[in-house]
Amino acid sequence: MHGLMQDVPLTLPHLFERAERLFFDKELVTATVTGLERTSYGSWAERTRRLGGALDDLGISDSGRVATFAWNTARHLELYFGAPCSNRVLHTLNIRLFPEQLVYVANHAEDEVIFVDRSLVALLWPLIDQMQTVRHVVVMDDGKGEVPSPDGGRPLHDYEDLLAAASPVEFRVDDENRAASMAYTSGTTGNPKGVVYSHRSTFLHTLGAMTAGGLGVQESDRILPVVPMFHANAWGLAHAAVASGASLIMPGADLSPKSLATLIEQERVTIAAGVPTIWMGVLPELEGRDTSSLRAIPCGGSAVPRALSEGYRAATGLPIMQAWGMTETSPIASVGRIKSTLDAVLDDDGRAELRTTVGQPSVCVDARIVRPGSTESLPWDGESSGELQVRGPWIASSYYDDERSPESFTDDGWLKTGDVAVIDEHGYIRLVDRTKDVIKSGGEWISSVDLENELMGHPKIAEAAVIGVAHPKWSERPLACVVVREGETLTKDEVLSYLDGRVAKWWLPDDVAFVDEIPKTSVGKFSKKDLRDKFAGYSLPAE
Repeated sequence: MHGLMQDVPLTLPHLFERAERLFFDKELVTATVTGLERTSYGSWAERTRRLGGALDDLGISDSGRVATFAWNTARHLELYFGAPCSNRVLHTLNIRLFPEQLVYVANHAEDEVIFVDRSLVALLWPLIDQMQTVRHVVVMDDGKGEVPSPDGGRPLHDYEDLLAAASPVEFRVDDENRAASMAYTSGTTGNPKGVVYSHRSTFLHTLGAMTAGGLGVQESDRILPVVPMFHANAWGLAHAAVASGASLIMPGADLSPKSLATLIEQERVTIAAGVPTIWMGVLPELEGRDTSSLRAIPCGGSAVPRALSEGYRAATGLPIMQAWGMTETSPIASVGRIKSTLDAVLDDDGRAELRTTVGQPSVCVDARIVRPGSTESLPWDGESSGELQVRGPWIASSYYDDERSPESFTDDGWLKTGDVAVIDEHGYIRLVDRTKDVIKSGGEWISSVDLENELMGHPKIAEAAVIGVAHPKWSERPLACVVVREGETLTKDEVLSYLDGRVAKWWLPDDVAFVDEIPKTSVGKFSKKDLRDKFAGYSLPAE
């Protein structure tokens, strides 16, 4: 028997038109300096079509790169669809990159226009003259900050004026493999690398985020994406909300713990997603608040300490739901749900331990662990550790216009993630470390992630990161960098005695450095590179 299906391309206009036609009455909320702005998908859709017209009026080319330098707002969501649905390419610029990296990224992507929030103009404007292909700058007024005089430089436009003068356009994209958007890695070493997302990969990733085994996004949800829209597709939540008709609660520029906790409570948020450092700050703010609307707290970007997840379970009844991915994986590649057969046999301690994994590979994603430097697969026995590699229809196969691609992809088509992991017989992935962060002591590996998870369980420790420092006998030994909670005191001996019995004796750090804060990367992860630079040449105490 032969049956033919219609060959309809998987493109973003379909998702956009679903929201426009089916969910026109659903709400989009944006937190601003003057309060909450409320709009509907119907109004948003009309503005997004006008944005397509505005891009025509500006003369942005077919496949031209449309850059954003903005917080999470309804306007940013207009750009998320207006650019790709009009056959341009959305390029979200990371507002926390170093200035020289921003200039590199804008030039490498050949951005033609940058849409910038008024509160961020002061960061961008000093760099504009170095951005060779940018012909227009459009300011979106978020109520804060000064707008400079163009002084004969690039034209400065007002976003609302552009939209008011533009005519709405029809959206049509015929080729599902056409580029829809691009994002650059956060660039902890060397220049950031560009990842291009096609309409097809974005469409499939959106469906993955909507599956019950994924993030389970549905029409009745009210989603708070604290994860920035300038980073890795906002974990797919912006697209999934539009496709499903879920309401979005955009936090804008104020990501303070109190502001986020207030939004969760007052807006009856059901899904709130962000990195661990965000949730560490929010947890104490939840005391006494009604968080009963929450049904999932997805968290990724770096390992979620067991103490943090269990802290949320105590405060809200919901543990944190750990997920894993990278810019290169669109980004969702695994989600930490406990499958029913294990849920039935595990006690609370066993479940808490399983939640320290990043879960099973998402639908459409294949995973394997290999011996470093090879493509030899290792068994899923929960013990064998190797480099985690993944492949799938929303996982990159190369970097944009970058000769560094071959070092990140295998000859047989898998992405080398740079993560060291073990996988158990049920497919649960436990990240042991980044390949560049793992501590190699006497030929054996020590997991900085496991040590950090244990340290974060100490009631007097606010933050902790572990790095390897040079050792004359063992090559490297662990140094624990610890931030003590405000008002508390802590000694090295107390820290080491707390770890004793929780980790192998030879894993115990050789020293404890008390620091005011752990440096963060542009996306809120602990920056081990900056810590290693800070403690370069550090002398460990004699044995």
